[in-house]
Amino acid sequence: MGTIVKITAIGDALGIILPEDALVKLGAQEGDTLYITETPNGLELCPWDEQLGRKVEIGRRVARKYRDALRDPK
Repeated sequence: MGTIVKITAIGDALGIILPEDALVKLGAQEGDTLYITETPNGLELCPWDEQLGRKVEIGRRVARKYRDALRDPK
């Protein structure tokens, strides 16, 4: 069973307060950025941007493949 949270007024905006156990499971703390991603099952809350993670992994593969070309000539 999921955890129920209510939408509440926070200053001039709306927000939700995440319970401590949810923050622990996310590995998140005050000041961190969380990402909301739309999935076939609804919305998913993650402590990282999945699209950015894929781009970083592609960059790592390129850097490994072309490491000699990318090496500083000094």
